[in-house]
Amino acid sequence: MRRTIACLSLALLLLSSCGWSRRVSPGEFETRAREVTARWQGSADDRAWRAGFVPLEPLNPRGWASADQVPAWALLSAHNGVWQQATELPADAPAPADVRWPDGSVSQVPLVAAASAYAAFSAPEDFIEEECPAKGCRPLRVTGAELGEVPLETSRGRIGVPAWMFTVKGIEQRYVHVAVDPSAVAARPEPRQEDTEEVMGFEPVAGRPAELLLQYGHGACDTVHGARAYETGQVVVVDVDQEGSDGLCPAMLKIDTITVTLARPLGDRLVLDSGTGLPVVRGVNRR
Repeated sequence: MRRTIACLSLALLLLSSCGWSRRVSPGEFETRAREVTARWQGSADDRAWRAGFVPLEPLNPRGWASADQVPAWALLSAHNGVWQQATELPADAPAPADVRWPDGSVSQVPLVAAASAYAAFSAPEDFIEEECPAKGCRPLRVTGAELGEVPLETSRGRIGVPAWMFTVKGIEQRYVHVAVDPSAVAARPEPRQEDTEEVMGFEPVAGRPAELLLQYGHGACDTVHGARAYETGQVVVVDVDQEGSDGLCPAMLKIDTITVTLARPLGDRLVLDSGTGLPVVRGVNRR
């Protein structure tokens, strides 16, 4: 387990001297894992993660259905908030919609009106790197909106969510805004300032139901002694046992994978990172 990664840098490749803390003993790891388990199990974050609506990606990244098929001027105009409402948009919210989860369960979520969605995305970005040319951006004229569906990664798996599809004059692609009311969305839990992420992602190992492939970061001169797991009936807490070097070493962060063997198959248990105490997202190629 790493206690400090302050000397690691993705940007620097210079040689540096970096003092690393000692390895964490199996007993210390178990103590930490028990603390993580007690803090997570039964918490509001736990309940939301398992039964709520927790997006794992931006709910509305201000985008077109296929941005690579949209003219450059339209991307710049959207970035600068040069929108025009060329038709009246419904101001009343539609009836709640069903969201179907991968486990077969169904939830109803409230939706926002098309007019509210338009108001939310039509403002300029908070930080504009490229201003409109001297003659101004070309207006994006919204001529209609209809409900559709877009994929979204959540804490409960990948689902289809209701979204407003806005028609823009002269643009073949639709402008998309997720229609789920923010009141139905729970924020992804954030690590505490003093916590350091140990494991970035995981995947079950095909054909080996009791093994997990973990993705983690380490220094160029670190020694990795293996991965560890602490298990309960609801969660599995994981970390990677690492030991740093006190000598000169390239100051860079490397990403690798390692397997850990559980006492029994993971099943529907959550995987928690021992460093942050938060769920590890499934998928080892997310970064």
